[in-house]
Amino acid sequence: MSLNRNKWIVAIFVFMLGIVFVAGNSFAGENEWLKFDAGLAKAKKENKSIVVDFYTDWCHWCKVMDKETFKNADVAKKLQERFVTVRVNAEAQNEQVTFQNQKMSNVQLTRSFGVTGYPSIAFMDASGKPITIVPGFVKPDMFIHILDFIDLKCYKKDVSFEQFMEKGGCGKKKS
Repeated sequence: MSLNRNKWIVAIFVFMLGIVFVAGNSFAGENEWLKFDAGLAKAKKENKSIVVDFYTDWCHWCKVMDKETFKNADVAKKLQERFVTVRVNAEAQNEQVTFQNQKMSNVQLTRSFGVTGYPSIAFMDASGKPITIVPGFVKPDMFIHILDFIDLKCYKKDVSFEQFMEKGGCGKKKS
C-alpha cells in the first residue's frame, strides 16, 4: 500500500512541477500578440498603450527583434504588464482592419502609419491615437527605455526621449 501511495505522491509532484515549468516559461518570454482591431479594443477597455509590430515574413531583422528583444525576460514582462501588443503582417492584403473609422487592408494600414522598412514598431495611446514609430531593430536594453518613456507618458509632458535618457525620467526639462 505504501508503494502505491509513493507512486501517487511522485506523480502529483511531477505534474505540479510541469505546471510550474509551463507557467513560468509562458511568462518568461511569450507575449499575447493580437490582431489590430482586437488590440485596439483591449487597449481601450484596459486603458493601456499599444505596441504595434509591423513585420513581414521575409524580414530577417523582424525575426531577430522577436527572438532577442520581444522574448527578453524584462521586455516581455513590461509588455505583458503595461501594454497591449499587436502584430501586423505589413504585406497581408487579405487582412482587413479598421483604423480612424476606415476599413483598410494591412498594407494600407502600414502605409497610413508611414512605415517604409521592417521591423517598425508603432506606439499608440489607449484611444488608438499614434504616438510615434521606431524603425528598425532595437536591442532589449534600449527598448526597455522606450517602453518606459511611453508608459510614463513623457511625450505628453513635452519631454524628448533624449531628455528622458539624460535625466533618467520625464521630470522637467533643463532650462
